[in-house]
Amino acid sequence: MGDHADGLREAFDAIASRYDGERRWIIPDFAGFYGAAIRAAASPKVTPSILDIGAGTGLLSEMLLAAYPAASITLVDFSEKMLGVARERLGGREGVRYLAADYRDADLGGPYDLICSALSIHHLEHGEKRDLCHRIFGSLGPGGVFVNADEVAGETGEIHRRNLAYWDEFLLGGPLGEEGARAIIGRRERLDRMEKLSVQLRWMQEAGFGGVTVVYQNHTFVVFSGRRP
Repeated sequence: MGDHADGLREAFDAIASRYDGERRWIIPDFAGFYGAAIRAAASPKVTPSILDIGAGTGLLSEMLLAAYPAASITLVDFSEKMLGVARERLGGREGVRYLAADYRDADLGGPYDLICSALSIHHLEHGEKRDLCHRIFGSLGPGGVFVNADEVAGETGEIHRRNLAYWDEFLLGGPLGEEGARAIIGRRERLDRMEKLSVQLRWMQEAGFGGVTVVYQNHTFVVFSGRRP
């Protein structure tokens, strides 16, 4: 692994125990963002097979299991400590599998009915994002859906600056206080590798996805999806 990936693992290992507590104070419109992801993940199956990429503490997986209690779900993340929190959260639920691996090159398995990710893929280098998009397509069964709830770069430099200013104002005005907010902003500057939404939608289409659409956007925070024909 390179220096960036090593830094990511160290950073997320360090914050695993407090990660969930910070989410609502880091993500503007937390409920709207995650709610849109769950709605986009709608499946006609009662027992869908699901992969949660960059699952972390299992926050998204817990929401998916609330929607599909009989689903089988695999959580993949390269932070053992984050997955440890997920194990505590989800307890001994049947049909739940944990995979401690770097999903940039790990075997994703499949075929899945649904592949989801929340606030993870933006950490990859751009070429890794594009390659992952193709691998996700290959791991879905016919009719399978990919939903990505993530951070994206603005389409122009000015839009990106305005988006980050909006986010910074939210952070600095919240209960984290200035020190906590500045720590989040610094972590973002060190670890995030945001790409434009338009570019990522094009990658999905090039990979073979149909019905590629944006279902939610609030400045930097976006939920978009596509279906394997």
